[in-house]
Amino acid sequence: MNIDMIRAAAARLDGHARRTPLLGSPFLDEIAGRRVLVKSECLQHTGSFKYRGARAALTALDPATRARGVIAFSSGNHAQGVALAARELGVAALIVMPSDAPKLKIANTRALGAEVVLYDRATEDRDAIGARLAGERGLTLVKPFDEPEVIAGQGTVGLEIAAQAAAMGIERAEVLVPCGGGGLTSGIALALEAEAPGFRVRPCEPEGFDDTRRSLAAGEIRTNAQMTGSICDAIVTPSPGKLTFPIMHRLCGPGLAVSDDDCLHAMALAFTRLKIVIEPGGAVALAAALWHGDDLTRETAIVVASGGNVDAALFREALERFG
Repeated sequence: MNIDMIRAAAARLDGHARRTPLLGSPFLDEIAGRRVLVKSECLQHTGSFKYRGARAALTALDPATRARGVIAFSSGNHAQGVALAARELGVAALIVMPSDAPKLKIANTRALGAEVVLYDRATEDRDAIGARLAGERGLTLVKPFDEPEVIAGQGTVGLEIAAQAAAMGIERAEVLVPCGGGGLTSGIALALEAEAPGFRVRPCEPEGFDDTRRSLAAGEIRTNAQMTGSICDAIVTPSPGKLTFPIMHRLCGPGLAVSDDDCLHAMALAFTRLKIVIEPGGAVALAAALWHGDDLTRETAIVVASGGNVDAALFREALERFG
């Protein structure tokens, strides 16, 4: 992985991925005790940053390979990104999704034209299912995070953050990123290393599923004891990736973990103060900025709101409790 791959991905995404805004609110600044800016990837195509990595990966395939179709496994955001990119490029997509994924994400993936295969994430191995189906059908597996071209596509978020912050005169900041397997976090860290060396990336996760935070502290990969039990489905993964962890270990600061209630509260504040919808997994970084300020050291926190695909009932709960 290197900055040239991220810049090449940005060129392929030009005219396709949205350049999402960097939003702020004095009300959020007051709560956090510092300036908070929100990179609103919830406004990206399919409602999350995952479209970037999906299209970057598919457009990097040679045409003959791409024409045979692709397969992905995802709780929903990577699924939708691959489904849309495949539809745009005129190829078939098969998506392996956990049966407890939000209904909205499953429905949207099917609506985008992909075939969906459901599995039980508590008892079945999605990697094994994906590998078997890929072999049986001759499909190319597009991994959700541990894939160089996917990481490169996600890294374009970092290029945009660097350019937008520079235009605002910001030279030092902590960049808080929702972290599952680490594709977004490592891609942003690589981009900022080259374009904004005064910025430091901090991975953010839900409590009890903080495998990246524990891995960074230990200096080696740690795994989660369970795969269910958090509302932050988008970023519940077994462990950091083999490709992503070394990048994060070299470039990132300590990880942060937040409660489900903090995520719901952050979702409500994002809606009332910024007028955007964030899903729980996409809200962990904002929650960390708002209520874990003692763990931050710089006057500006740039927060990635990574996705907005939340079921109506859960979003209603966030507004009723904290709105």
